[in-house]
Amino acid sequence: MSALDITAPAPVSGAARHAARLLRWLENGLGAICALLLAVLLVVVLATVLLRYVFSTGLLGAEDAGIWLHVALIAAGAPLAINSALAMRLDIFVRRLPAAGQTVAEVAADVFSVLTGLVLLFGGATIVAKLGGISPSLGLPEWIRFGFLGAGGALVLLALALSRIAEGRSVRFLLSAIIGATLYLAATRLSFDVSWPPSLVLGIIAAIGLIVAAPLPHAFLAASYIAILFGSSLPEAAIVSSTVTGLSKFLLLAIPFFLLAGGFLTISGVAGQIVRFAAALVGHRRAGLGQTALLTSVLFSGASGSSVANAAFGAATFQPELVKRGYPPAQAGAIIAATSVLDNVIPPSIAFLILAAATNLSVGALLVGGFFAGGVMAVCLAVAIHLTVRENTAQPRADTTERWRSAIGAIPAFGLGVLVVVGIRFGVVTTTEAAALAAIYALLLGIFARLRAASLYEATRQAAVEASAIGLLIGSAAPFAFLLAVDDISGLVSSIATSLGAGALGVLVSINLILLVVGLVLDIGAAILLFSPIFLPIAVAAGIDPIHFGVILVVNLMIGGLTPPVGMLVYVVSGVTRIPAPTLFRAILPYLAALLVSLAILSAWALLF
Repeated sequence: MSALDITAPAPVSGAARHAARLLRWLENGLGAICALLLAVLLVVVLATVLLRYVFSTGLLGAEDAGIWLHVALIAAGAPLAINSALAMRLDIFVRRLPAAGQTVAEVAADVFSVLTGLVLLFGGATIVAKLGGISPSLGLPEWIRFGFLGAGGALVLLALALSRIAEGRSVRFLLSAIIGATLYLAATRLSFDVSWPPSLVLGIIAAIGLIVAAPLPHAFLAASYIAILFGSSLPEAAIVSSTVTGLSKFLLLAIPFFLLAGGFLTISGVAGQIVRFAAALVGHRRAGLGQTALLTSVLFSGASGSSVANAAFGAATFQPELVKRGYPPAQAGAIIAATSVLDNVIPPSIAFLILAAATNLSVGALLVGGFFAGGVMAVCLAVAIHLTVRENTAQPRADTTERWRSAIGAIPAFGLGVLVVVGIRFGVVTTTEAAALAAIYALLLGIFARLRAASLYEATRQAAVEASAIGLLIGSAAPFAFLLAVDDISGLVSSIATSLGAGALGVLVSINLILLVVGLVLDIGAAILLFSPIFLPIAVAAGIDPIHFGVILVVNLMIGGLTPPVGMLVYVVSGVTRIPAPTLFRAILPYLAALLVSLAILSAWALLF
């Protein structure tokens, strides 16, 4: 998914110029606030670790403070994703429409965003007005945590209005605002009798939002509210409350910390050391640069934990070099996108963190399973690259001295991976604390590399904004998950899965097929949150180990990052390289087949052990 490529003429009117200036101020201010909140979060978690191991004490209210700051970070960053790839827009359908159809779709997409802003604003205000009680650990009124999202809703509306005025689309935005406000008022005053369960209605409305290229979190939240018209049991305040509750897990704080660690590693040059080490190992082989890109993904995954981060890094670093070596541009981009899948499988993995938060599975056990799964996927991709690439201008074989030198240079990055996995697996620190230690470790590497303060700030701001977008997606899926539970969709899906085959084999095959279809149209984070609580009990009842199944689920849904129409990783590479996404989707087919083979191997392993 990517943001709509709006190529409106430069602002010429006074109103447009003023709106553009105000929008820049707003974005710069919110970016600074997000960076500050992330820095404070890091200090709070590190202080907890320090006090526990040095002074054998703790920091009262540290966990609650971290959760509240995380919600504030998500609220402050929500407006910054509206016009960027972080909005997670599915624009493949809109691009095929004629100009008039694209205009209608743009108006409809903004309707979803307007509704989201209104729901967060007024739903948050309702909770603030009615909620009492004081947080026992922080001594602050409980309504503050919910008020953050209310303020975030107001900021979303402001940023959206300024953006559209600056683009010269004032009339279209006014129409979107009128339609959105009308739907907002109608939802609590009208009702329609339908035989469909509210969760199905919500899913259909959210799908419409995706088709018109509304931001994915906005499609979920607006659909949750519109579903009130069709008998949903979630009123406006409950939508906001469930969204905040979905975010209020200390484990989720690990996501911004891992993103921050990856950002620091990239700008410090340590990521470049990983590339040199990988090239020294496999650069002399056939398709050596392609194999180097693959091995770099394997090694860099232990540092970033984010497939999106690795896709952007690989597209900027390897794609031009691959083309110089004679790779067709589309094939080079396809290799980058396919190998970046490994980052959400090989630890530390943000996908596994989300899965653990949704199912209460052991993070440490999932990370260990991720090592094995990542190895199987890497071998399958290596074979596919070897068979499909005709380039044979490999670099000379590195001698022993050069290999040792490159290995020593890459040690700092390996140290980060060891710190995280060992710390979590042996219970020395929690997952969130390990992620915080990884971030401070990467920061020290950046300081040692004498990076300027401006570079460190920009990496912090970028990680905070990315974490905010991921967090809003996680929260926006919570109302949908609640309605799925109320409507007993798990029972329906269970009966479908079991009807497709009896026993562990039949259940696993049917669930894999369903998840592959889900991955076509749904982002991996949302898919994990919505479907892992449904499928995990089914798999366990069929005798499948829950950790094995969790790993298979993540691998399956990560493959969705390469498949149309959503294909997040393909869109990231497309955005960096300027290669059209449809061209990349065609070029990626051999590597997609290799990943499907790895999924089959992992599924067979789960059945045998």
